[in-house]
Amino acid sequence: MLTDLIAGAVADATARRAARSQADIERAAAARPPALDVLAALAASSRVKIIAEVKRASPSRGPLADIPDPADLAARYVRGGASAVSVLTEGRRFGGSLADLEAVRAAVDVPVLRKDFIVLPYQVFEARASGADLVLLMASALDQSELVELHDLVESLGMTALVETHDATELQRAIDVGAKVIGVNARNLATFELDRDLFGTLAGGIPQGTIKVAESAVSSAADVAHYRSAGADVVLVGEALVTSDPESTLAEFLAV
Repeated sequence: MLTDLIAGAVADATARRAARSQADIERAAAARPPALDVLAALAASSRVKIIAEVKRASPSRGPLADIPDPADLAARYVRGGASAVSVLTEGRRFGGSLADLEAVRAAVDVPVLRKDFIVLPYQVFEARASGADLVLLMASALDQSELVELHDLVESLGMTALVETHDATELQRAIDVGAKVIGVNARNLATFELDRDLFGTLAGGIPQGTIKVAESAVSSAADVAHYRSAGADVVLVGEALVTSDPESTLAEFLAV
């Protein structure tokens, strides 16, 4: 599944690059106002923080929600207390787009994450050109030299990388590149099975001062509390918000 998702993302990015050159997207990225301070927005505090996700569908669950106005949804997230908004821009299996990212960026004043299968420098420039402050880099999708290259590029453009890991080896790779924000995804991308306890297993190995993000397997406030007790500074939530009233659900999640 991951191989197919990456291949699709590369094909789509290659098609976009044929229509809009690398030089043009780099100019657009440079013309953007500076990225927001993600580290300040997500820094550890006495309360858990939430990255709320605009997510229409997923490969494991299919369609989740009709989201005709992602900007309105993002604004509701911020009113509900979200510290950042994640936007899935992958179109084939998640139903997202860069247009969604641009609409969300224009609607909120908190950091915005581009969540996609980022494996090409062109995609990083696209993220900045569309207003992203934070870019997902999946250790499982990149070898170490690619991870270093893209992480450095993200930082050179003033953005922050959320480096996603799934096991101890990937965690060490994230630490080695100097990631300041490290995520642990409970979803096994080979089987799509969930392990809510994976975060707690790996969190002790994340260096002090690094922002720790728990991803996936969140359906209730009890799940958020579970991650918080295991050391999460931030919890990324998508499905539970798009399939409910987001503001009331965020209130429950932030009260843990």
